[in-house]
Amino acid sequence: MASRTNNGATRRGGWRRLAAGAVALAALTFGLIPEALAGPTGKLDKFLLKPVSDAPDDAPFRVIVSVRPGAKKGLLRALEAQGVTIGTEFSIVEAFAAELPAGLLRALAHHPDVVAVSADAEVRLSGLTADVSGTAANSGYTLRRTLGIDTPGLTSPLTGSGVTVAVIDSGIYRAPDFGSRIVKFVDYTDPTATETRDTYGHGTHVAGILGGGATEVPGIAKGVRLISLRVLDGLGVGLTSHVISALQWATDNRREWALDIVNLSLGHPIYEPAATDPLVQAVEAAVRAGLIVVVSAGNVGVNPLTGQVGYGGITSPGNAPSAITAGAVRTQDTTRRTDDLVAEYSSRGPSWYDTYAKPDVVAPGHRVLATSDQEMFLYQAFPALRGPSASRGKEYMYLSGTSMAAGVTSGAVALMIEASKRAFGVKPTPNAVKAMLMHTAFPMGDAAGMPYDVLTQGAGGLNGGGLVALAAAVDPRVAVGSSWLVSGVAEATAVDGQTIAWGQNIVWGDNIVWGDAIYTNRTSWASNIVWGDNIVWGDSLRTLTGASNIVWGDNIVWGDNIVWGDSYDVCGTTGQNIVWGDLASSGAWTTSMSVLTTTR
Repeated sequence: MASRTNNGATRRGGWRRLAAGAVALAALTFGLIPEALAGPTGKLDKFLLKPVSDAPDDAPFRVIVSVRPGAKKGLLRALEAQGVTIGTEFSIVEAFAAELPAGLLRALAHHPDVVAVSADAEVRLSGLTADVSGTAANSGYTLRRTLGIDTPGLTSPLTGSGVTVAVIDSGIYRAPDFGSRIVKFVDYTDPTATETRDTYGHGTHVAGILGGGATEVPGIAKGVRLISLRVLDGLGVGLTSHVISALQWATDNRREWALDIVNLSLGHPIYEPAATDPLVQAVEAAVRAGLIVVVSAGNVGVNPLTGQVGYGGITSPGNAPSAITAGAVRTQDTTRRTDDLVAEYSSRGPSWYDTYAKPDVVAPGHRVLATSDQEMFLYQAFPALRGPSASRGKEYMYLSGTSMAAGVTSGAVALMIEASKRAFGVKPTPNAVKAMLMHTAFPMGDAAGMPYDVLTQGAGGLNGGGLVALAAAVDPRVAVGSSWLVSGVAEATAVDGQTIAWGQNIVWGDNIVWGDAIYTNRTSWASNIVWGDNIVWGDSLRTLTGASNIVWGDNIVWGDNIVWGDSYDVCGTTGQNIVWGDLASSGAWTTSMSVLTTTR
């Protein structure tokens, strides 16, 4: 979040001299005319635009400055010559983080080498503690069973063995459930830390969902290796720059640590288009490097005061095109899939500015039981959410939200990668993984039996059993253009005695690819393709109701419950404001999230 500080006359005077000197330098070195410095431009994101415009020259703001390729070093030299201290210089994106005065920011907003100036915004977790209604889980309920993974008669169950997942979150506590499988940690909240930790409890819970090894409360992939990249503090809050640094570490060290998946159960409101959002671009760079990035959609799907469900609540980086963005499902604490409902708090699409169709899938995320510890903030603050305790050090608690759904999705993807490696010795590309995830998903309907629209459920409910079966039948080594299906697959999965057909559709950008497109190794599945790029699909491509964009489907309710913003033209529809306030306003964001989480 942008900050304004006044640490005494010396600091204030220093900022004034820096701002004045930097603006003068900008006018001379950058070739600016004085009139151009009068105000900011569209290069400032929505969070910064008005505050920077109104602030005195010496008011400091935490920002991330994105620059055109090849221009960063020269710009940094010019800034450092004026006494500017650069916080972090990124390599995963052409950007750097710093605390800069408003006068300098107004100058930088006009510089031709500057692409965008973004707030180094606070990121928050996507787990809820307030809305956790439900019954105690029955003795036969586990996440693996409801995903169709625990199949009777399976002689060699998948555990995620040989797969490594990085959890970018509040850390991972070295609980007994993880054994020795936490193989690496980096703490961006405290670089001096000598041991992995989680004083808040959210990251440990997510890690327990995807990779807990307890018999009492089994995770989905109890054999995965875990890497903790701690970016959230003891209250579950962090900085965008730290998340980008963690993504950079994951990308740079992916080969050394055999890293496969990155889980991001956090985010912030979307303040700018995906093309200039440095967090989104860092996710895209990680995917291009071969990492599968799973992101929570956000918990902004319902007005917390009225209970009204609306669209447009996807948070960043859930709007990253190539990420797998997960919404949350209420499983009703049963292994049946036909009674599942999309949680009302789960953020719907389309994404702000770009109108991307998100989420990609929805997964169990409501009232999920996973690892905790009695010393953690969440465990202490919410005793009503505590689950069974097997012994000291083996405590559990219930949390809800798209954070949990992302953890479930990461766990299922880990099993899918293991299945592919078992069969073929290699894993599919991130785009192919995402395509298989969508193709095998179960179409879902609401409580009245009406089908959910794409902006609510994505391709449908996560189908772990189908995903694993398809991965074991698709050979990633096959040449592009050839069929890579080496054995037949039944396009249906049995869960709890019910056989449910796969949706067999892939949401590709603003279109839907139907049918057997997944059974051929296509250029679309390559790592260097941004998800949704305009690929020629042939006859397998058709769109909802024949329209040119899926967000205009007939079964999407366009009306009073749409959450359009006060200054955005989304799909040609301009509204007055979001149902529960302007998401780009820090006050409205804090109010909405505090009502939903009650953790601040």
